[in-house]
Amino acid sequence: MSELVVQTKDGRIQGLTENGVRVWKGIPYAKPPVGPLRFRAPVPPDSWDGIRETTAFSPMCLQPLESTSSMLGGGVTKTVSEDCLYLNVWAPRNMPAEPLPVMVWIHGGAFVTGSGSLPSYNGAPFVLRGDVIVVTINYRLGPLGFLHLSHYGEVYSSNTGLLDQIAALEWVRDNIAAFGGDPERVTVFGESAGSMSIAALLAMPAAKGLFHRAIMESGAAQVMVPEQARMITAGLLKELDITPDNIHQLDFLPGESIFEAGERLKKQIGPGVNMIFQPVLDPDTLPHDPLQAIQSGWAKDVPILIGTNLDEGALFFRPDMPLVKEDVLVRTVEMMTGIEDAAPITKEYPYSIDGHAQIMTDLYFWRSALQFASAQSKHAPVWMYRFDWTLPDHPVLGKAMHALEIPFVFNTLALFENIGVQVDATTQALSDRIQDAWIAFARSGSPDTEALPWPAYDPALRSTMIFNNDSRIIEDPDAEKRNMLQL
Repeated sequence: MSELVVQTKDGRIQGLTENGVRVWKGIPYAKPPVGPLRFRAPVPPDSWDGIRETTAFSPMCLQPLESTSSMLGGGVTKTVSEDCLYLNVWAPRNMPAEPLPVMVWIHGGAFVTGSGSLPSYNGAPFVLRGDVIVVTINYRLGPLGFLHLSHYGEVYSSNTGLLDQIAALEWVRDNIAAFGGDPERVTVFGESAGSMSIAALLAMPAAKGLFHRAIMESGAAQVMVPEQARMITAGLLKELDITPDNIHQLDFLPGESIFEAGERLKKQIGPGVNMIFQPVLDPDTLPHDPLQAIQSGWAKDVPILIGTNLDEGALFFRPDMPLVKEDVLVRTVEMMTGIEDAAPITKEYPYSIDGHAQIMTDLYFWRSALQFASAQSKHAPVWMYRFDWTLPDHPVLGKAMHALEIPFVFNTLALFENIGVQVDATTQALSDRIQDAWIAFARSGSPDTEALPWPAYDPALRSTMIFNNDSRIIEDPDAEKRNMLQL
């Protein structure tokens, strides 16, 4: 029992034993960001006396309820609240003799949905297989986490969702040793918006030194310029019938009203892959574009493992969707990528839903990952992968779509049973190999293992690990397409 009670800087907490590991759920790392703390940088939590029970997940951060189920389902809580700045820790059953590597997961969800408590993100398999500590976190989402307000006075912060992530990492630095973790060996890993968050964290002065390695799955540098972010803020204030003179009214509205106004604004702006709530360039929090910061050597001491899935876009473009008008498609690609004239590129793809999905895969995900890998490889070791595994003819798993690698990374393949799939030995072996590579990277700074040798990435050879039933290294995969994408 005593090893379930841990002394943190804020007070003692008690966890539980679950699936053969110790777990603490719903540990506060900041005060509830409500009222006068809304749209502000997170504030450390109040300390407490006695022992606080941390045996149940906290509510998820405010988000559209219909979006709270993961792709594979599996008992996702439907409780959402603004009072959501909590994290979860998984650790071996017994305190280790030597401090263990720490892996901090930043969830995805387009900066609007998600939670560290989703069943796909269960840390137990990582702990049991790799003798590591796993931490998953919540951070503010949508307008509550990514509304650009700093230009309305220093009382407000922009990028509060990213500042939440930094506060969680500060909590890890200050407390993880009590759980058996090594605060000098922290790896952040995340997918989609979580990976884009990591790109931003790599460029944020306040995050410097809080983590030492980074794994970026299906996401790279993604930020909004201040001018565009100010227009979105103005649109949201108009939806809420708030004038700049009465900006303080934001403190008193129900959080749900602010979130719903954001959803209405999104519908007004119209369909498209551009996210209206995302990290924004801001002198106080994110002063430099992440890709430019990486190119300049800002993160020169941080090894990176980065990659994408073969059919990312298949999650976003379903067969029954209408085609995007050609001129809108070109403009969207130009806005997403910064390419000045995208028309010659988009014409290389079939004008079909599958073609739209390929464009999104290649230009939004793969291209940005290649740019990030090439930039960082000049300053630190980089490893690159592509996840190709599919289950042919299956309605969900027939393509290697966005987020499909997550249950392989976390070794939570049992969730496939929710969609009627029994996992065979070959599929389980792939998950084991992927997780072993992630653990090796967290442990030593390289994903290279005896079972899966993995050379570092460099712009000359572009060695890429292709994860499939027969995983192997390919040099410069799809070189012709890469050249067409102006890389």
